[in-house]
Amino acid sequence: MNSKRRTLCAALAAVACTILPAAPALAADEPTSSATVSPATVAQGATFTVTEQIHNSQTFTVTGAKAALYGAERSLVDLADLVSCTGTIAPCGALGSSYRGGVGDLAAGESRTVVFTFRVKDTADPGALTLRTQFVGDNFAFETVDGPVLTVTGAPQAADIKVSLNATATSGLLGTKITYTATLANTGPADASAIRLSGTFANGLLYSGSTDCTHPAGSRTVTCDVADLASGASKTVKFAVVPGLLAVGPFTTTVQLTQSTPADPNAADDTASRTCSALTGLLVRC
Repeated sequence: MNSKRRTLCAALAAVACTILPAAPALAADEPTSSATVSPATVAQGATFTVTEQIHNSQTFTVTGAKAALYGAERSLVDLADLVSCTGTIAPCGALGSSYRGGVGDLAAGESRTVVFTFRVKDTADPGALTLRTQFVGDNFAFETVDGPVLTVTGAPQAADIKVSLNATATSGLLGTKITYTATLANTGPADASAIRLSGTFANGLLYSGSTDCTHPAGSRTVTCDVADLASGASKTVKFAVVPGLLAVGPFTTTVQLTQSTPADPNAADDTASRTCSALTGLLVRC
């Protein structure tokens, strides 16, 4: 081959190299099963949700397709009870150490989503659990895949708030004022917050004022809010009333704990009452 031909061939080869497109990158294969969990940390007795997706990566239809869910370190069936599931054509249920939800036949390339809702058993041991997913069919089963981690904590501690009530009558030139002092004592074991105390005073008593409580106009009630109360601590709130000049008889005022976080486990000590007696609005004894 002469030099002209060699030069021409080299030039053609260079052009061919520049116009050949690069091979496209292959997309990552969709997993045959995957899941998310919400919330990822849950207490004993609380609920959580697992959303599991299964995908048929084969070229044939998988019959009787099911989303299966396991626990790696311990049995999910022993840890939690199934509350409900959606996205299935039949009721979900336990099989061995797994929970399963059937979605019917799944053609090649198709996907389905099943949402499981569970309640952690009151006796479940705290700790982490790796959830495992699997796409299982009557004619084919895919590999088991490690999924998200669920952390179980102990049951939240309660805060028992004890309520007591005292009353003091103070005489003046224009009559007698009754001051009620309500004490909220947190006996624990947990700290408490968002505490609300409601009080109701008897007919014949008129609201006189408070720096701790609110009073809806025209009512015989007060509402006293305490933002937080540490375990072992106590807090007092006060409100005052006055009896009418012609007031006669006993007058009973009651206060009651109506709200706290965490919820108060002992309702027996959430209410307190105090009775004062009056011959007139000037003669009151508490």
